[in-house]
Amino acid sequence: MRLVLLSSALWFALDQISKYVVVHAMDLATRGIIEVAPPYLTFKMGWNTGINFGLFSGGPEVMRWLLIALALGITGWLLWWAKHGLTRPIALISAGAVIGGALGNTLDRLLYGAVADFLNMSCCGVHNPFAFNIADIGIFAGAFGLLIFANDSKMDRDGA
Repeated sequence: MRLVLLSSALWFALDQISKYVVVHAMDLATRGIIEVAPPYLTFKMGWNTGINFGLFSGGPEVMRWLLIALALGITGWLLWWAKHGLTRPIALISAGAVIGGALGNTLDRLLYGAVADFLNMSCCGVHNPFAFNIADIGIFAGAFGLLIFANDSKMDRDGA
């Protein structure tokens, strides 16, 4: 359980610190775009009221609270799974990455009403119109890690 908490704290901190530095200290919220190493890395301000890639954005205010409730529910379920089923350290770290990312985006929704997205990356002639953040990286990497490494869990060995 300790690995879950350490991983989630690390991902949460990385997300919130990066958002503070880029969005507020570098004033991306006002500037809109900062070209860091175009086209490979551009900071492009986006306030996402929906889920990944802006799905369900622009919906009613109730959607904000449903997404907060969903993130907290997933966090609770992952904590339960980590305590009762996950045994491999990499699976525990992966669960923490999802939790930290989910809580980082949840804090944004509580503070701003939307998630602050700012990372935009394109390469090799492919233009990516979407922006994302460190929390999104934690969620995707953690979910991928759980898909790969959670199969050797206590539940699997017990036949549940």
